[in-house]
Amino acid sequence: MTIQRQKTSRLGAVLAALALSLAAAAPVSAQNLFDPAIKVGDSVVTNYEMEQRALMLRLLNAPGIPEEEARDQLIEDRLKLKEAARLGITIDDEALAAGKLEFAQRANLSTEDFVAALGQAGVAEQTFDDFVRSGLAWRQVVRGRFGRFVNITDQDVAMALTTAPNPESVRLLISEIFIPLRPGQEGEAQALAEQISQIQGLDGFSDAARRFSAAPSAQAGGRVNWLPVTEVPPNLRAVLLDLEPGEVSAPIAIPNALAIFQLRAIDEGPYTARAVTEYDYAIYHIAGGRTPEALQRAAELRAEIDQCDDLYTTAKGQPPQVLERQTVPVGQVPQDIAYELAKLDKNEVSTALTRGNGQTLAFLMLCDRVTEAAKNADAAQVRTQLQNEELDHYATGLLERLRNETRIVIY
Repeated sequence: MTIQRQKTSRLGAVLAALALSLAAAAPVSAQNLFDPAIKVGDSVVTNYEMEQRALMLRLLNAPGIPEEEARDQLIEDRLKLKEAARLGITIDDEALAAGKLEFAQRANLSTEDFVAALGQAGVAEQTFDDFVRSGLAWRQVVRGRFGRFVNITDQDVAMALTTAPNPESVRLLISEIFIPLRPGQEGEAQALAEQISQIQGLDGFSDAARRFSAAPSAQAGGRVNWLPVTEVPPNLRAVLLDLEPGEVSAPIAIPNALAIFQLRAIDEGPYTARAVTEYDYAIYHIAGGRTPEALQRAAELRAEIDQCDDLYTTAKGQPPQVLERQTVPVGQVPQDIAYELAKLDKNEVSTALTRGNGQTLAFLMLCDRVTEAAKNADAAQVRTQLQNEELDHYATGLLERLRNETRIVIY
């Protein structure tokens, strides 16, 4: 006996045993099998179909209560098939066979072995056929109606390669204030930073950010979008995770400034950043520090360029040190730069930092994040997955509309 047939035999034995236990627990009156259980528009779902679908779902360990899931699925199947028929979509024998094989292979079985195993447990092949046919027809309906509206860009793919669902993840929602350390004014800056660190309440911190912060986020009251905790520099991460929402950190010294942070919220929901292994980033140094002229030049440059490679044209003919471009392991990125990079998407810019004792403005641009996932991923597969997710949103809306437009009677 081959390994494949051993698998099939074991699966068949389990399903058969389960079917026998179900039959013993819940005998069904034969005369009621083909009575209507549900009417969906002009289409009838029988008790037999309900019983068969519930049994198949139980055997497949599908989530939910099998009888309730069977009812909902069969209602949706009727709606899907009616819409497919309206659009002239039918599933021929060849397409059905391919769909059955695709489903059976999820259990590492051939179609024949999968159907045989179901049959031993009392599930008719027609039940399996009906389940697969409605899914295939609906796939064609959705792709035909909404496919032209789905446009997955290279940036969408890149973003998917750097993020992934994970229930153990943590994101931080913070506000920031950067107090510049100007030569000869370090004492005043320290005193101001200490005063700000005593602020209580979100509004008070936002007001202080608008008045005193040198960061671009000052106009937004210091508010920063959600940050994956995995991308926050380790030293800063420890500070932020020690705060309760609403609390403010002590001043933290970074090059040419003092930073103060307020934790606004923490999220442990289904989101995480994949582990970033390297940052590819560029810094274009603009003379003048945070003077109005330097900031104006930064704003102009941001409008002129689309990606990091454009900076080579900008820096052409200037001293080599004007432009830095590096791909650096995460642990070797300076803390203040790493913090800014964590807030950026690919090809976005930060002008929060200065260099050379405040004499130059750091035009910092994230060229790319390198993750283990990105190194090993198939971009075409990721694109297809994103397309399917977008189509699922359209499909959900269409199905809900069809349900609302159809008279459904449950007996």
